[in-house]
Amino acid sequence: MELFIGSGVAIITPLNGQGIDFEAFKRLIEWHIQNNTDAIIVTGTTGEAATLSDDEKKALYEFTVKTVAGRVPVIAGTGSNNTQKAIQLSIMAEKTGVQGLLVVSPYYNKGTAKGMIAHFEAIADAVNIPIIVYNVPSRTTVNLAPSTIKALSAHQNIVGIKEASADISQITELASLLPENFALYAGNDDHIVPILSLGGKGVISTVANILPRETHDLVMAYMSGDLKRALEIQFKINPLVRSLFIETNPIPVKAALNLMGMNAGLLRLPLTEIEEEHKKHLISILNTYHLL
Repeated sequence: MELFIGSGVAIITPLNGQGIDFEAFKRLIEWHIQNNTDAIIVTGTTGEAATLSDDEKKALYEFTVKTVAGRVPVIAGTGSNNTQKAIQLSIMAEKTGVQGLLVVSPYYNKGTAKGMIAHFEAIADAVNIPIIVYNVPSRTTVNLAPSTIKALSAHQNIVGIKEASADISQITELASLLPENFALYAGNDDHIVPILSLGGKGVISTVANILPRETHDLVMAYMSGDLKRALEIQFKINPLVRSLFIETNPIPVKAALNLMGMNAGLLRLPLTEIEEEHKKHLISILNTYHLL
């Protein structure tokens, strides 16, 4: 059972000197829905979840659910390296009415495969909504092996994975092990077509913050059998994808949105504003897409 098919945006969190800029956030949500984004993923890595308080996260869950009003699924990032904390966040998110959860693998602790399985199963046992596991070893230093994901797929509430290992051999092995009803999502925007070719259902995307319609169209072109069109879009967006990781995500994506007049606002320390040389590069890339 997939929570969505297509492009799920790992949406940024607009911040100002007082906290979350909900007016700007509402405009972003409406823009995404108008441009065919298929799901809104709030408080993920790109949403700066690491520096949001629990009260801010709850407010974002509630606001997103209310603003989206059922038009697309809302998925809340509720991961933590503290299992009990992740359970608390997940229960809180479920109560706000989100349709699903995105739960990153525990970072820093470096648990074993046995510990990872126990962690995710404890969270899944505590809620009654679907969970997408998030594997991103470049952030967490821990890689979820295909055998670990296969074991987790047996739990009725664990329904998918956002795979951002960037290891195509590993992802191919994973795809061969997964049950048919378990959703595989690309976690890297330059791998959307390869993941779809392995049976993937879409992407949980950073670049969709900038190119929502194109990211949706890429997935739908592939799903409709138009591989040529899907590849055209994949190749078109890849230079922008690379530029959005010229510094730590979400520094470049927030800079890009601000340059586009979308009012992404500030970053929270330890993230700082984009370096001037990188900003010039980003302006050049955005101009090639006629976004400025």
